Amino acid sequence: MDLELRHLRCLVAIVDSGGFTGAASAMGVTQPSVSRALAGLEDALGVRVLRRTSREVALTAAGERALARARRVLAEVDDLAREARSGHTRLRVGHAWAAVGEHTVELQRRWAVAHPDVELQLVRTNTPTGGLAEGACDIAVVRSPPGRARLDTARFDDAVVGLEARYCALATDAPLARRRQLRLADLAGHVVAVDPRTGTTTLDLWPPDARPAAEETRDVDDWLTVIASGRCVGVTAESTLTQYRRQGVVFRRLRDAPPVPVRLVWWRDDPHPATADLVGLMAELYRSTGGHTP
Repeated sequence: MDLELRHLRCLVAIVDSGGFTGAASAMGVTQPSVSRALAGLEDALGVRVLRRTSREVALTAAGERALARARRVLAEVDDLAREARSGHTRLRVGHAWAAVGEHTVELQRRWAVAHPDVELQLVRTNTPTGGLAEGACDIAVVRSPPGRARLDTARFDDAVVGLEARYCALATDAPLARRRQLRLADLAGHVVAVDPRTGTTTLDLWPPDARPAAEETRDVDDWLTVIASGRCVGVTAESTLTQYRRQGVVFRRLRDAPPVPVRLVWWRDDPHPATADLVGLMAELYRSTGGHTP
């Protein structure tokens, strides 16, 4: 017999109510139904979980372990059901690095005023799709190149809401830090830290015959750490400046680097009802600072 949720609910009800009669009342079923459910649980597990005497019902050692797991499983199932029912009362926005940079606070404030019935939640997930493919969010902010993000156009829709300038990140005592602005060619003799999963930078920014060496990092924290050490420099979108400040790291504008498109990505066949509103608001915020798309 396969293990079913009703078997687990039965075990919890018997323990919490102190016996079969109380469990039947709590579950709204007959006492024989409770007995059959418990027998099904023991059959599926292959062990006895309760010792029954004329005076009490007590858990066996296996039953103690089963009860603890049953409570966790049932709690997860209940959370899943609540999330499914309340899905339209919140909008989870995933991102891998920097949300929407300098616009993040304003986005949250304006959303709360315009949509008081839909809670906006920012979720950082270090995956190419900002947590969208993993189910961690309803819509994601993505800056990495389309190929790196592995976006399946048959499954996802997207919209570019703004553009961000590129900056070089480098140690505060690096010779290049004395300049106010830099060019990509200035970095050719350095090691560039890149995040191959979620970063915005690839060596394609440089001509094939003038590409710098690269060192891979796992996320933004690792990226900042190797840059602060002076071992590497980095290239990133403007939003990183406002979201992450690290002692020992400074940022300088790259004059000749192409801007980074900021895209919102969502499930094509199951978009959140507030998707269009979020796209519109974020595009408006980027227009207000000149970071709009051409």
